[in-house]
Amino acid sequence: MSRLFFCKLNLLLLLFVLFFAGLTATTEAQTRFFFQNRLRSKATTPSQPSKPKTMNEEAVKLKVFLDLYQAEVFELFKRSSYAEWDAMTTGKEEAFKRSADAKLALAEYHSDKTQYNMIKELRGRAVGLTEIDQRAAERMELQYAQNQLPPELLKKMLEMLSEIEKTFQNHRPQLDGREYTNNDLLEMLEKETDSGKRQKIWETLKQIGEEVDDHVIALAKVRNEAAQQLGFKNYWEMQIVFQDYKPDELLAIFDELEKTTAPIFTEMKKELDNELAVKFGIPSDQLMPWHYDNPFFQQAPPSKEVDPNLFYKNKTKEEIIAIAVKYYKHLGLPYEEVLKRSDMFERTGKNQHAFSIDMDTLGDVRNLCNVKPTAEWMDTVLHEGGHGVYSLNCDQSLPFNLRDSAHIFTTEGIAMMFGAKARTPQWMIRFADADSKTVNAVADALRKQRQREQLIFCRWTIVMLNFEKALYENPDADLKTLWWEMVTRYQLLKRPDGRYAGDWASKPHFVIAPVYYHNYMLGELFAAQLRQVLGKAFINDDPKIGKILTDKVFFPGAKYTWSKFVEQATGQPLSPKAFSNELLQ
Repeated sequence: MSRLFFCKLNLLLLLFVLFFAGLTATTEAQTRFFFQNRLRSKATTPSQPSKPKTMNEEAVKLKVFLDLYQAEVFELFKRSSYAEWDAMTTGKEEAFKRSADAKLALAEYHSDKTQYNMIKELRGRAVGLTEIDQRAAERMELQYAQNQLPPELLKKMLEMLSEIEKTFQNHRPQLDGREYTNNDLLEMLEKETDSGKRQKIWETLKQIGEEVDDHVIALAKVRNEAAQQLGFKNYWEMQIVFQDYKPDELLAIFDELEKTTAPIFTEMKKELDNELAVKFGIPSDQLMPWHYDNPFFQQAPPSKEVDPNLFYKNKTKEEIIAIAVKYYKHLGLPYEEVLKRSDMFERTGKNQHAFSIDMDTLGDVRNLCNVKPTAEWMDTVLHEGGHGVYSLNCDQSLPFNLRDSAHIFTTEGIAMMFGAKARTPQWMIRFADADSKTVNAVADALRKQRQREQLIFCRWTIVMLNFEKALYENPDADLKTLWWEMVTRYQLLKRPDGRYAGDWASKPHFVIAPVYYHNYMLGELFAAQLRQVLGKAFINDDPKIGKILTDKVFFPGAKYTWSKFVEQATGQPLSPKAFSNELLQ
């Protein structure tokens, strides 16, 4: 009999006794103390703030359940984290197997329908819990809710997802009878100046869409079926709610964002189009999607006036990391602690991307990178470092499931805010030892490119949000036409004459990270509000910003709802105002 099953059995027996016997506050405290010691939770769960002296019966039961939950899930979480780290750093099949098993165990723990219903009932009637316990119980219920999908539908979704992922992974685009990788084609697109050849490369990058679009639609329908069994209109609504958003409020934020950025984006794109028209020797009104380098126009084309890589290409990969350490140390943020167990350089078998991971929520925070001497990797190291120092400075006295960022978009906001420093003139001179004369000569170009990147990415996320919502609202709609209607409306791109293809489905996020893209943009809005609060201190890299961020952003963890947290940290609700104001400067 597993320890997990044994502990759950004890929990159900305990709740049965509590239900019929009732407990005084003193008896409840003694009982909880007994169970905490049996589960060694004193070693795994920090002490909690004192509770009110009087809790009703439901609150007593919920508190006992919650304490046991924290101890058990903490152990499962650690097992999953360390298994995932081994898989990502070694690439060994057995490591991936252990990681998959550990993730499944965590999901199965939260899939117990009886316990989920009990939590909902107890939360609805509990009186006398501390604010922290109420918040921890709320997040606990949300974790259970996300794992209540019918087993047969969950299995079907996973199988369909796996098949589409395999198609993406094994697909090799064909151009003129020859196979290429996506990276090959992107490099070719960046260098090619002939419009006809660019069109062929762009169309080749979209080939996968025609191969998978029907399968993605079928998956969307199954996802909808699962969501509807849980009482939601569709999968989009379910995911938004499980991410702790109110759909109407989220849509209102993006509606305001669209309206406030539309005139700035239109003006910027007109200027960009004039530059590209000169580059390609055609009238600006003849520019097509393949003239913008990125196949989805989600990034700004390189500026002809400045190449940020010039400031990093002569450095070693070790020096890139040293620059980040120097900067974070200047702010009083212990990035060197993150690096102690991190894995920062390329190696055979290792994951080739970048991420930050909090292994145990008690100080073992790590970054995985594959650093090279480029501006992009300088940005990435600072970005992942931002995630790392956020995790490291969370209040470790909080219950386990509150030792986390306030929301996924708040840690993304911090990471993007620090990552952007890599292309900031003053920062490059001060911390990357860039030549001041050279940097100052291109300072305006760097700022203009930054504005373009923000605007272009913003409009792209608006496309993703609105299209994905429409996809799940009506998977049988003419999605090929709808995609281009949205691209034309929000990104001001022209639909190629006669093109009717599954271009939308060539974006893998619809499969592997559904209903997620909006979090990146909300992170940008949060970062803009923080920069507004920090003012010149952030611009000038004043060391005091490290303490301000630690106290206001990092330390609270997930103690508050994200809306309350944002207002406390920035003095105002989350909105596009600060972001839009930055673009107007």
